[in-house]
Amino acid sequence: MSKATQRQSRREEVTAREWAEFFVVRVFVACLAVLPRGLARRVGAGIGWLAFNALGRLRKVGLRNLQLAFPEKSASERETILRAVYRNLGCLLAEFCQMPSYTPERASKFIRYDGLDSYLTARERGKGVLVLTGHLGAWELSSFYHSLMGYPMGMVIRRLDNPLVDTFVNRIRCLHGNKVMHKDDFARGLIASMRGGETVGILMDTNMTPPQGVFVPFFGVEACTASGMARIALKTGAAVVPGFLLWEPREKRYVLHFGAELNLVRTGDSESDAIANTALFTSVIEGYVRQYPEQWLWMHRRWKTRPAGETGIY
Repeated sequence: MSKATQRQSRREEVTAREWAEFFVVRVFVACLAVLPRGLARRVGAGIGWLAFNALGRLRKVGLRNLQLAFPEKSASERETILRAVYRNLGCLLAEFCQMPSYTPERASKFIRYDGLDSYLTARERGKGVLVLTGHLGAWELSSFYHSLMGYPMGMVIRRLDNPLVDTFVNRIRCLHGNKVMHKDDFARGLIASMRGGETVGILMDTNMTPPQGVFVPFFGVEACTASGMARIALKTGAAVVPGFLLWEPREKRYVLHFGAELNLVRTGDSESDAIANTALFTSVIEGYVRQYPEQWLWMHRRWKTRPAGETGIY
């Protein structure tokens, strides 16, 4: 069965519940889209407040993760961080709803670059650029803004469970030339993108399972982490550049930070090098999270997969 036939078959299987979910999402996005941006962000922050208080299971996971990462902080300090995370997510939700109306001129009033030359220099090598990023700051707005400013890129993401919502969300993501690469079939396309000198962003801070994941330290605790980015970089010679769009409270705007190209470990032992570079990438993400702990997705069960013989964390 061809991919087109498979997609058609999947559309025909859409359930009444999925149509209902899609309708709710469309109405919600439309409502936030018509509000002034400042008001939309305040509404989003309010939704974040409600979510913090209503979703006890996620709140428990977030506090557990913060305890692992920052044992030196008090319970009150960790709760303050987590409350800020929910507020940040609410604001990001509002930004996503507003994104279709953004122009380069409008967006540049509340977003600026820092380190764009690092990205451009890496791109000029012609071997492709892998943007190392994670669920930190405004990750949805990050790739959108970059494409809006004339630098479209690929994004490796997980398919949403509802295919109607998935298509709708991806349409917004790709308004200015971005393209979506799904995690379940991205490897071949990613290699082709690098050989074509393209840019692809990878969210590399989620829990994995072996053999796709390898264990490397994250905040001093072994975390099963995707090694694919390291393997692709070693295979293709692509540049790896950290990139995060972070809210800077003193400036009251977002800053898209690009770090210097990372120097990869290359000993000739492919497996050892893949693990070493995965550890390197993870340590870079940790460094950014330590600077902006109130902007990372602490509710994700990052340490769910444990090494053999270890008991569960959650």
